[in-house]
Amino acid sequence: MIETVRAGASAARAKVVIFDFDGTISLVRSGWLDVMVPLCVEQLADLKTGESQAALCQTVEEFVWRLTGKETIYQMMALAEAVRDRGGQPLEPRAYKKMYLDRLWLKIRDRIEDLRSGRAKPEQYMVPGAREFLDSLAGQGLRMYLASGTDHANVREEADLLGIAHYFKGRIFGAQDDLKSFSKALLVQQILSCTGGVAPDELLVFGDGYVEIEEVKKAGGVAVGVATAEPACATVDAWKRRRLIDVGADFIIPNYLALDELSSALFQVPVAQ
Repeated sequence: MIETVRAGASAARAKVVIFDFDGTISLVRSGWLDVMVPLCVEQLADLKTGESQAALCQTVEEFVWRLTGKETIYQMMALAEAVRDRGGQPLEPRAYKKMYLDRLWLKIRDRIEDLRSGRAKPEQYMVPGAREFLDSLAGQGLRMYLASGTDHANVREEADLLGIAHYFKGRIFGAQDDLKSFSKALLVQQILSCTGGVAPDELLVFGDGYVEIEEVKKAGGVAVGVATAEPACATVDAWKRRRLIDVGADFIIPNYLALDELSSALFQVPVAQ
């Protein structure tokens, strides 16, 4: 259930754990890619450049994946740039973002409303085993952060609806209107420079996107790629796996069900060579 990509990788000294939210813990927004990619392709196809649908999909998937984990507005900025590159007059990125969120809401509103009303149990919209794993980390005294490219108010509400906000004790961060006020890169730097100090090898991250894995690996921490095939989350998604490995993931998991195996692999003390 856990693939060790980099032999000798260990989070035995970890003090801080950063979790991405969507696709890493939460499945509330599962299927967002099936909303964003067609929207972007549609905008580019309207320019009638003669490019095939497949070529446009490839273009869109490249920038959407590269920016997954960053605030949604960055993907919309990339869309605007792609329109401009093709001779079009793009909308403001925030207009594209609104179009995307309006379409996404149609996909997820029943999930949100079912959680709000209690008709659905939180586990129905969580990566399997996530709550038990959070319990385990909390029991070890690790300090946990939740960081997402989704707007802060939505992350906060959805974490509450899933009943996991208390694990993070106020350390929940989402996208802000002021792009300079939050990013995953900034969060990593703040953690490493905070009073009391956290060494790079005391930092552990779990994520299903490019950005959080890249930033923690650049800092010198340990990264677990959550390459789960949504929505069942029973197996590894080969597309996600390849891309997470390419950006530096030390381990790959499909979910958190193999708790003992996962904890052993992550927190065993490396044998001195």
